[in-house]
Amino acid sequence: MKYYISKILKDISFDEAVNYVTELLKEQGFGIITQIDVKHTMKEKLDVDFRKYKILGACNPGFAYKALQLEDKIGTMLPCNVIVQVNDAGEVEVAAIDPAASMMAVENARLAEIASEIRQRLEKVIANL
Repeated sequence: MKYYISKILKDISFDEAVNYVTELLKEQGFGIITQIDVKHTMKEKLDVDFRKYKILGACNPGFAYKALQLEDKIGTMLPCNVIVQVNDAGEVEVAAIDPAASMMAVENARLAEIASEIRQRLEKVIANL
């Protein structure tokens, strides 16, 4: 089982992809609560050049609340990360965590139901790119 859902985008710039995926996430009830510019961080901390790569920490507050009610340590797996990167082939790629795969380690059937709902929403985002 893959731990992510991804798609290669055509005819779109990196920055346009970041904005587009942010809007599609919003349509599915997610907000971006963190944003890590990996390229910038690698340059600043290690003085190395890295490809364009952003990690968007997407959160759907309703689902996060439900999950935290079921498992108090589930915050270690939140938020749902979505990446936008320029891959080795020079293509813009968007990938999202598959929450159903990541939650398999937590043996809680009710949490699996929530993860499945979140997965469906993230799959819609990726499919609509």
